[in-house]
Amino acid sequence: MQRNKVKVALEVFDLVHTLDRLELADRLQFLLTEHWPGRRLEVLLEVNVGEEPQKAGALPEEAAELLEHTLSCDCLDVRGLMAIPPWGLEPEESRPYFRALREIRDELQQQFGVPLPELSMGMSQDYEVAIAEGATLVRVGTAIFGRRG
Repeated sequence: MQRNKVKVALEVFDLVHTLDRLELADRLQFLLTEHWPGRRLEVLLEVNVGEEPQKAGALPEEAAELLEHTLSCDCLDVRGLMAIPPWGLEPEESRPYFRALREIRDELQQQFGVPLPELSMGMSQDYEVAIAEGATLVRVGTAIFGRRG
């Protein structure tokens, strides 16, 4: 999520899937405190499990720092993690990335003693593999609406 679009997003969404950096957590916290006192926003931390430089998301080794920081933001409720594996893989080739996200989630739950029930991973082409690896949320827009033009 781009920093300049955060306020608009807060006006529309109840769950943000793409909290990927400390600065975004701080911006969400600030705007919620200023404009929506008492509101809590559910968030998923985006982890760049493929370590792709063109993609957003905390690197796997940065996930603990991002979680720790976000847990200190009293307006944010961390519900879990989100990832998008490298594009163009066959569904079964995405499995290691989905498994890695689940393992990161499991380690963070143990390290911080907090439940992180949601795993948002898998899209129209690989959602079945994602579900087999523990996905609780999948993004299947193409399967429903068709390819974008």
